[in-house]
Amino acid sequence: MKGFLDYLPGGSVLHKMHPLIKILVSILICAAAFCSSNYFFLLGIIVFNILMGVVGNGKEHNGLLARTFGILKGLVKMSIFLVILQLLVIRKGDPLFMIGSFAITDLALEKSLLLVLRLIGATLPLSILISVTNLSDLSNTLVKYLHIPYKYAFTFTSAIRFIPVFSTEMNGIIESQQARGVDFEVKNPFKKFGMILPLCFPLLISSVRKIESTATAAELRGFYLRTRASCTKAYKLHFRDFMFTLMGLAILTGAIIINVLG
Repeated sequence: MKGFLDYLPGGSVLHKMHPLIKILVSILICAAAFCSSNYFFLLGIIVFNILMGVVGNGKEHNGLLARTFGILKGLVKMSIFLVILQLLVIRKGDPLFMIGSFAITDLALEKSLLLVLRLIGATLPLSILISVTNLSDLSNTLVKYLHIPYKYAFTFTSAIRFIPVFSTEMNGIIESQQARGVDFEVKNPFKKFGMILPLCFPLLISSVRKIESTATAAELRGFYLRTRASCTKAYKLHFRDFMFTLMGLAILTGAIIINVLG
């Protein structure tokens, strides 16, 4: 999932939407994923997220769809660990099959599957919509329309910006170690974790340097003088924004109704 939060430029409908609407719809879909306990509905949310990746990919084929499947693949890998953990921890329910003296229960299987579907359905929308949102526009709208102090909006968007930067830095450190003959392609996940853990120290040092240089650059550009009036660009709502909001509300409403009736 390298660079999974980098901005992907384009001219699709998702790109043209109001930045705050993207965040709002992401929150609505995330809430719907956690409100629903219906497996088919959660699968529908995942399919809807993939369709957003198709729409945002646009005619330019900016790579959003490939990134969507990349994030989905990473979440599936993470889910395998969560499923195993749930199966080991949850002991209630009727045994489905035995592994030696250890029983896998139906409740453990249901809960683990539900957790995985919720995780994927809640994580994908924000990752997809952040990928088609210019973080400068997001920061401006947070300050201009939500009256959030600029320093807090800057902190939020900077945190998002630094995630792909740290990922790139880590990949560079790993590649430099591989060039020195270190083999990270080991099957044992605990051994691989033990090999990667010491690499966090050089990443931390380089990160502190980058943060310090970024802070200096922000101060030189008048960081403490920025106010709501400094945002001169106007962001207007269009029909597509209302329709997308209605879709998000419909998904959340459907999740609540199905959960209540079910």
